[in-house]
Amino acid sequence: MPHDHHGSGSPELLAPAGSPEALSAAVAAGADAVYLSGRRFGARHFAANFSDEELRSAVDYVHLHGVRVYVTVNILVREAELPDVARYLLWLYETGADAVLVQDAGVASLAREVVPDLPIHASTQMTVHNREGVIRAAREGFSRVVLARELTLPEIEGIAGEAEARGVGIEVFAHGALCYCYSGQCLLSSVIGGRSGNRGMCAQPCRKPYRLVTAGKDDYGRPKDLRTVPGRDRYLLSTRDLAVYPSLDRLVRAPVASLKIEGRMRSPEYVATVVSIYRHALDAIATGEAWSPSSEEMRDLALAFNREFTEGYLLGASDIMARDRPGNRGVLLGTVTGYDSRREEATVRLAGALVPRPGDGLAFCTDDPDGDLGAVVRSTPTVRHAAVRLSVPAPVGEGARVFLTKSADLEERAKQVMAKPLPQLAIDLTVTWEDGTPCLEGLLQTGGEPLRVRYRPDLRMEPARNRPLTGEQIAEQLEKTGGTPFTVRNLDLRYPGGLFTPLGELNRVRRSFLERVEEAVLAARRPDPDAVQAARFRAETAVSGLTRAAGPGREPRLPSVAVYTDTLEGAGAAVRAGARTVYIEVATPEILEAAAAVCREANADLVWKWPSITRQGFLDTAAPLLPSLYDAGVRGVMVSGTGAADAVRRAEPRLDLYGAAGLNVWNHRTAAELAPLFLRCTASPELPAADLAGLAAAVGDAPLLEVLVQGNIEAMVTEDRLAAAFEADRFLGLEDQRKRVFPLRRDGEGRTYIANAVETSLIDHLPDIAAMGIDAVAIDARGRGEHYAGEMTALYREGLEAVGRSDAGVLPALKDEVKRRALGGITGGHFTRGLSG
Repeated sequence: MPHDHHGSGSPELLAPAGSPEALSAAVAAGADAVYLSGRRFGARHFAANFSDEELRSAVDYVHLHGVRVYVTVNILVREAELPDVARYLLWLYETGADAVLVQDAGVASLAREVVPDLPIHASTQMTVHNREGVIRAAREGFSRVVLARELTLPEIEGIAGEAEARGVGIEVFAHGALCYCYSGQCLLSSVIGGRSGNRGMCAQPCRKPYRLVTAGKDDYGRPKDLRTVPGRDRYLLSTRDLAVYPSLDRLVRAPVASLKIEGRMRSPEYVATVVSIYRHALDAIATGEAWSPSSEEMRDLALAFNREFTEGYLLGASDIMARDRPGNRGVLLGTVTGYDSRREEATVRLAGALVPRPGDGLAFCTDDPDGDLGAVVRSTPTVRHAAVRLSVPAPVGEGARVFLTKSADLEERAKQVMAKPLPQLAIDLTVTWEDGTPCLEGLLQTGGEPLRVRYRPDLRMEPARNRPLTGEQIAEQLEKTGGTPFTVRNLDLRYPGGLFTPLGELNRVRRSFLERVEEAVLAARRPDPDAVQAARFRAETAVSGLTRAAGPGREPRLPSVAVYTDTLEGAGAAVRAGARTVYIEVATPEILEAAAAVCREANADLVWKWPSITRQGFLDTAAPLLPSLYDAGVRGVMVSGTGAADAVRRAEPRLDLYGAAGLNVWNHRTAAELAPLFLRCTASPELPAADLAGLAAAVGDAPLLEVLVQGNIEAMVTEDRLAAAFEADRFLGLEDQRKRVFPLRRDGEGRTYIANAVETSLIDHLPDIAAMGIDAVAIDARGRGEHYAGEMTALYREGLEAVGRSDAGVLPALKDEVKRRALGGITGGHFTRGLSG
């Protein structure tokens, strides 16, 4: 497995390339590496991205300029797509990609099988957030892990030793947009409109307005008498943008292999500006001299794009959120002191030395974001008494703040960066003569082994009759490398003298030699023909196996009922109604032990449901409790990550492991990766019925499969303490502009969870689920109380018994009973309506 170490120098500067133009900008601005996507299997569906031809050209382009390229294959993959993914991975390998970023564990296993020499990086979409997760990633063949953006630098430093020992590099985000939810765990866009972030199609509902609402609860955990929580802010889920630039020297000293700039949806000018500023700062820090952030560069970063900046969870910032408005803030220009309605001009008192110029974009902002106005500066304003008059298309009130949101000057400077001569590969060139023929040998360092290129042309120089060429004349011709990716650094010209050839012939020799150098450089970055042939054979074998995997399916069976709850009373009600498994999410051993006794009496299994996010502090506290809990009757632990699973297995191997929806099981290759660890796994709630059937048919009997059939699907988990200030026994929710209310809850560590506004209900689809051979169906009763837990369990038990009697006629009546107890109505969700893309 290739290693990815952070050496003594600067970390890699990794830039986004959402288009060929942005790629050129990143290279010109000094990126060490770029990440980009083809038109398939990438997590930025709405970026321009690269066609196959463009991607092949992009790989060659960056390699000729000494830059690495990582291709994103970082979406969750449907069962039917696996053969195409295998072929695509082979194609990327042949093309010379330096690594692929993946989210889907099944895709990673395919990469290991088909192209084991192609490095794989764990995307932040894999939600790796603890030491055990990094160790697991190393064991699964990853050479780099992009850690969750929520981790702090001390946590990363605690993880880095294990990563370094296993040859795994740590990559962190340094600049750009932040997600509100842990990446890879967000289903909000998916449940609202069918556009899945896990498929690269996020509609960014976190940038929409919401109201916080609260209420008492009825017997089924539903809100009674909803009331709005007072507050001015409306964009409650909108984060600031990350910018670690002010503390970049701290990160350079940290055990981090790569600093990543987000922005594949941004313009080439944005990429050029941001990358060049970070490049300049990293180079300055690398000299070892004292470095301090530049206020001018920080201003330029803000002018490029910002929603206000934060140093993020990474550097311990508390100012993560920007709840007042979701868009670009630009830089404060001044404040409106008056408005002339006849001239349609506002008088603006300038806040500093910044003065607008023609082509600049402005935003006039009031307390209400809906009242913001945009304008473009058409002529150069005159500054009088630190104020300017600016044309505005509509009246603006006194006190409105004016922001510069687009700078013509910055764009001009960005274009200058993009027009700079690109970095060239240095050649140490030796020229000797054999029987009058100049023989060229070039030596290059391209990041790997030294590359040696020899060329003997078909030119024979003749003895001069009167004016032989001088060494200086020959050197001048051979050193002309303009317009190529190369420069001659050292020329060792062993010229015997006294020879002649037309200068045009020397130019021809130079051009032919540089063409061979280019071919050699590109060939060195691609696998050799034997390796390609072997990979093609492995790909054919894998595709053949994947095609056979879609077999006749599992035997139909009546699934058992499992129930999620967060109270002892809910556990009791569920097992009395016939639940065979209870997942209880509580933090106290006493409740766990009491619930275990209740379940044991009913011959049911109690499983401790761990939070979706298990940071190192939680693992270090919870894992030591497991042996005594097993002795007290707890039979398993449910986790959302393989790192947490390994922690459980190490602490108490007698416990069964159950996989929650956060494991993102979309295909049988992922399930096969989990089978050695897990007794039972939850299929992704994003899967349509046909995909679920295909998954079940291909999985076989290990691991057992479970489907979430009832409850408000968990759509987000975030470190934002939005729910922390409210009493746990009250209902709390987010109301959107369509009056839909999304329930909130918090876990034992204070994290906020946002659920879908409408309950999933598949009670009328139990015959289909049983026919698929699904082992268990799950009801999520967390926050809903014992009546909901017991009565929903009873309804589903009755439905399953009817399916066993082939009496599906009772299901519509049972569905009506479910609807009477539901929060926000019911939906078949993705199971019935499918998924966009």
